[in-house]
Amino acid sequence: MNALILAAGYATRLYPLTLNKAKPLLVVGGKPIIEWVVDNLQDVPDVETIYVVTNDKFAGDFQAWSERYQNRHPQFRFKIVNDGSKSDDDKLGAIGDINFVATRENLSQSSLLIVAGDNLFTESLKGFVVCAKGSEATVGVYDVGDREAIKKYGNVLIDDDGIISHLEEKPQKPRGTLAAIALYYYSPSVLSLLTTYLAAGNNPDQPGRFVQWLYTRKPVKTYQIKGKWLDIGSKETLEKADAILRTIKT
Repeated sequence: MNALILAAGYATRLYPLTLNKAKPLLVVGGKPIIEWVVDNLQDVPDVETIYVVTNDKFAGDFQAWSERYQNRHPQFRFKIVNDGSKSDDDKLGAIGDINFVATRENLSQSSLLIVAGDNLFTESLKGFVVCAKGSEATVGVYDVGDREAIKKYGNVLIDDDGIISHLEEKPQKPRGTLAAIALYYYSPSVLSLLTTYLAAGNNPDQPGRFVQWLYTRKPVKTYQIKGKWLDIGSKETLEKADAILRTIKT
């Protein structure tokens, strides 16, 4: 199994903080956001390579970060992949980036763990991977506990077996408070469908759109995150995450 961290966005909502620094490289709770993500992979078994897909503007910064991190954690192997985009106007989008890396690096021969580079968890991702192993597709879900808050995310309903029965991105009339988050486990058979999805002209950006398309074609398993999930989308959520993570021993 390989892992892919999505870090190719330009985070324009966080300007000027992200004008010259990628959002996953912003320091939260004493270390870069991406470092929290990778630290949560430390006890995940069988991770071969951690790919980080980014853009032309920040590829050098991620390369420098990965080399520093690897010096301290030699068990990890990183590869930084530049998707070639230079601004928010010519970006490939998150789904486009997953397909770009899977195709260019020939990753469709084994399963792929995918996590957004601005997703913060207060627990290891080992439980998610153990649950996902053997499935065709598994998505992380989190109860945001608020019907207004869920309108910003993908609202998911699951059956008694934990399989997605309904998913709607950014619903105006949510049917619950369970959110599908940018944490995915895809088997080779599912990775091969990315090209089909994109060739049909579907949305290449929000990664939940692919899950919304996929669950009507294949069973998509879910795993509920038990610790805190912190989504960094604004200066307010950045400050909130910083305050929470500073209380956690690293």
